[in-house]
Amino acid sequence: MKKIFVTGLALLGIMATSCDDYLDINQDPNSPTENNMTSSMILPTAEMNIAATYGDFMRNVGGYYVQHYSQYFGTSNYLDYSQFKMSATRSSSSYTQLTSRALNNLKTVRSLAEAEGDWGTYLAATTLRAFTYQVLVDCYGEVPYTEALSLDHLTPKFDEGQDIYDGIIAELDEALAKASAGDQVATSFLYAGKSADAWIKFANALKLRIYTRESGVKNVDDKIAALIKEDNFPTSDVAFKGIWSDAVGKANPFYQEDAFTSYGGSQQNIVLNLALYQAMSDYDDGRLEAFFNPNGSGAYTGAVSGTNFSTTSTYKANYWCRPNAHFDDPVDLISVAEVYFMKAEYYAKANKMTDAQENYEKAVKSSFIQAYTVLGGMDAASAAAKADTDAAKAIAAYPLTAANYKQALGVQKWIALAGSNNFEAWCEVRRLGYPQVGSVTGAQIYSQANDTYKPELLKAGELYTPIDCNTSLSGKVLQRWPYAEASANRNSNAPKYPGDATPVFWAK
Repeated sequence: MKKIFVTGLALLGIMATSCDDYLDINQDPNSPTENNMTSSMILPTAEMNIAATYGDFMRNVGGYYVQHYSQYFGTSNYLDYSQFKMSATRSSSSYTQLTSRALNNLKTVRSLAEAEGDWGTYLAATTLRAFTYQVLVDCYGEVPYTEALSLDHLTPKFDEGQDIYDGIIAELDEALAKASAGDQVATSFLYAGKSADAWIKFANALKLRIYTRESGVKNVDDKIAALIKEDNFPTSDVAFKGIWSDAVGKANPFYQEDAFTSYGGSQQNIVLNLALYQAMSDYDDGRLEAFFNPNGSGAYTGAVSGTNFSTTSTYKANYWCRPNAHFDDPVDLISVAEVYFMKAEYYAKANKMTDAQENYEKAVKSSFIQAYTVLGGMDAASAAAKADTDAAKAIAAYPLTAANYKQALGVQKWIALAGSNNFEAWCEVRRLGYPQVGSVTGAQIYSQANDTYKPELLKAGELYTPIDCNTSLSGKVLQRWPYAEASANRNSNAPKYPGDATPVFWAK
């Protein structure tokens, strides 16, 4: 029987409008027609489920949880996120998209590649699998892993986050040992036409992220040192880019979700949060203009988390600043700036401050270049020249020392990720503890009873307790999500939820 080949562009062309509908075409891997499937058909499908979820839902909620975003005037779609809340139902469809769709497809690709000795494709699928499990652990703390995706375990046990991290590191090491830089890889969106060398670099950067994230609860210094010594990391951002077009179901997922008016809808929710505005305006950070558009008066202002102010006179619809999003923006997985930040942290913890400073400066400058080229539309030479001066101001605002490295790295990483990867910012705020939630509250900044707005109360570089904040939290951002309904409902092995204020394992 003739094999069916579906190219990346053909797959992209059948995307539907909602996040859940992006490439919702995968089949049951156990169905008879699976015999006619190839890695080049299945891998792009898995990638698009990851891109649609990570690039939209994960980015969206992450931005609210770390106060990059606040809720648009008069709308309430994400008001609960701005109050540091999440329900088992809200994340369930995204959990399904990452597990039943992305991970199931990647399982099939890995099996096909292993049977054929196609180690480049095997590495690609394993790296995306490890990336997906890292995201799930960082959200939920514990998820099914060893018994997941198996018809033999219809009620799979939930594995501890540390055990899953150990497992995906072992999977990455095994795949890296089998692959060579020149190996070919099945059709993919992430690295179209590239050999396994690109995936090796991505896998190394992912390992560095995993080790860095758990470094506060496990001694992995020698593992990080070995990766840094090898220094075989991506030289450009790992991102789904150059694949989006200005049409329904084909645009960048985040753009399509919150700029839906471009396609005849009416949904607009996200505006610039006061916390991010105060931090960036404090030293006139040029990335602010790349990350957000000015308001109707041509100025920049920040809104307060926890309310949408739909009945007030002080808050006007055109007063707030919307994200500077475009249909062809990349979906970032790991940036060059993040790699430098992680290196800087390793050196700072080891009190090697010269190396730490060098990588800190490279991290901040790389973030400026990314903002100016990707969102600001500048050419590379102009962006690099402008970044030299602008990055120096940002670094001076948060100088790196052995005593305060967590604050300097935490705040600058939080800012750097505001325009590209808000989910990772949420993870790093929980892990590093910066920016901290200060003593000022949203209710003090904005009085709903008196309709008064006092943004000057908020100190630059701090977060604040939202109006109508999640009452289980005390001076914290949301620490984890309730187990997804799709995962825990009717599963007798689902553990008792430890609560919104209980950190995942790497933040304890």
